[in-house]
Amino acid sequence: MAPAQKMGCPVRILLLFLISAASLPAANYYLTIAGLGGDPQYDMEFPKEAANLSQELHKNGPNARVFTLTGEDARRSHIQAAFKKLSARITPQDSFALMLIGHGTFDSAGYKFNLPGPDITAHELAVLLDRIPARRQLVVNMTSCSGASIRDLARKDRIVITATRSGNEKNATVFARYWIDALHDPAADTNKNGTVSALEAFRYVQKKVAAYFNSEKLLATEHALLSDTGSSKGARDPGQGNGQGLLAAVFPVLHPPVESAQALNPAKQSLVAKKQKLEAAIDRLKFQKAALPEAVYRKRISALLLDLARTQAEIDQ
Repeated sequence: MAPAQKMGCPVRILLLFLISAASLPAANYYLTIAGLGGDPQYDMEFPKEAANLSQELHKNGPNARVFTLTGEDARRSHIQAAFKKLSARITPQDSFALMLIGHGTFDSAGYKFNLPGPDITAHELAVLLDRIPARRQLVVNMTSCSGASIRDLARKDRIVITATRSGNEKNATVFARYWIDALHDPAADTNKNGTVSALEAFRYVQKKVAAYFNSEKLLATEHALLSDTGSSKGARDPGQGNGQGLLAAVFPVLHPPVESAQALNPAKQSLVAKKQKLEAAIDRLKFQKAALPEAVYRKRISALLLDLARTQAEIDQ
């Protein structure tokens, strides 16, 4: 493998996310797999999308570990080997994201990701993911029929995003192109904190996919879902009402470093960690806005924003 290079229990899980995110030495691992094309158009398109995605992920800086499997390298045995190597390397403090580009199928036996040679099932992928020590995990399944994979992939400390809402949405998806766009389009960073979270990217893609089908005057054949509570029923609109999206809001898919961690003195490292915690707290508060009285929300958000501004000023000195 060559580098291209859910309050209760959910609150406890969220705290683990935030504590881990504040640990500068932690690494961020990304594994992108482009599956079988099946015809010349997709044989060219899927590897290109995987390469473009890897290019964007590299912007996360020196702590990003980006790996890509395409073509013959994306066989099931190679995927299993890649997971074995990563399982030995990744620590609980690290994060891990698996991104699947290509075609999926669904029948009475369940979901399968189409590969050169034998396909790999959602259950098999879940077994591989369970062996990854990282507590913070994200799976983005951008394939057709991907909604059927949630029941196997969902776990209480794992974010799962799928391009379709079920295994019956079988058309080739356009999800991947807009997921890539979310990592370089400033519009995706809705809170303008320099980071694109999994929730922000998900919402960006939803809007772009809907606009695409509207502009082409086509009936939409894909409806993305997100689950980050361990539920096998993903949400089209994650929020306070359904409890979905809280973990996704604090999982950074793209977080370009302003400065190399090695270049920061201990005081600056502490300030950067504080800034990251404040940004996560702001994201969490925005997520909870609908459940709070307006005056309470304004008071809390103002205090957090003021603290964030002061912290940024200290970093910039």
